[in-house]
Amino acid sequence: MALRRVGRFGALRPCGPGPPVLAALRPPPPPLSVPIMAVSRWALGARWLRSRYERFLQRRLPRIYVLHCAFTAGLEALLADAREVQRIRQTMAKEGLSSTQLSYRDMERLRQFRRDVLQAVPVALIAIPPFANFLVLLLMYFFPRQLLIRHFWTRRQQEEFSEENHSARRAAYPAVLRCLGSALQALPEQRLQLRLRELCLEVQRGRHPRVAELCAVRSLFSGPSLRLAELQAAHLRALSRVLFLTPLLPTIVVRRRLRSHLLEIRHLDQAMFRLGLAQLSEEELRAACYLRGLNPRRLSAAQCRAWLEQWLGLSCVLQASEVSLLANSMVLLSLNYPGVEQR
Repeated sequence: MALRRVGRFGALRPCGPGPPVLAALRPPPPPLSVPIMAVSRWALGARWLRSRYERFLQRRLPRIYVLHCAFTAGLEALLADAREVQRIRQTMAKEGLSSTQLSYRDMERLRQFRRDVLQAVPVALIAIPPFANFLVLLLMYFFPRQLLIRHFWTRRQQEEFSEENHSARRAAYPAVLRCLGSALQALPEQRLQLRLRELCLEVQRGRHPRVAELCAVRSLFSGPSLRLAELQAAHLRALSRVLFLTPLLPTIVVRRRLRSHLLEIRHLDQAMFRLGLAQLSEEELRAACYLRGLNPRRLSAAQCRAWLEQWLGLSCVLQASEVSLLANSMVLLSLNYPGVEQR
């Protein structure tokens, strides 16, 4: 029999555990947690300080207030994208899917988020103490297009930076055509060589080519001199600027990155073809055109859809060995498209 001892009010109670029935009926102890009232007070206090700080910026420093609003909204958008990417990866792991088997929107979200993170990593590493945090902030203030990702741009900056980026890309178009013309001299098939030479000359004169004309010379881009593995270094670097890739790396790295991005665009094209252009919103149509070399600023949604139909008509018939034609078509199909602003 268990020993008994006197409680606070003189009642005897057994030492040790009670009977199983009583132990089951006894309610569990409440979990240790921070009081809800304290958390709500902290949240209200933080919200009050934030509102006072934003009112101060709005009154005294309106330009900084605009940047502050863009930063907070961009941070929320970046976190939302991270949650969405995590959901997509969980779906891939659960269903055993590869990245090429996803829908167009999921593939595009993964591609864009990966590029955003890679661009933001250097600035984030430099900003870690004890590095020059203030220097990073100054650089981000004076060079937002080079250092900040799209989430932290204002609406006006998004429009301006997209135009500046396209102008830099368009400056590489003549170099691509020159390199393409110089590579024609080493082609073995004279008939196709003449057809491609005439096509390049017509493009330089301002004519927009047809997809059938590009498909007629597609075999040249899987053979010597024009396939991606044998393109000259100047040609590779000009195409890299068209795809917004840095041309300052060694040639072997530039070639590998160029091939990886072209295959990624090819997989996106196949997913877009399965989805159908009619299912894309106007914003998605413009983003798709911009990624593939066309500036959609002065184009309507119908013109963007018509150009993407031409692009898919070429991209979806090309093999992986013919991605060199896909890269050069970012210049051939977008340089003289009707309605595009010429500079």
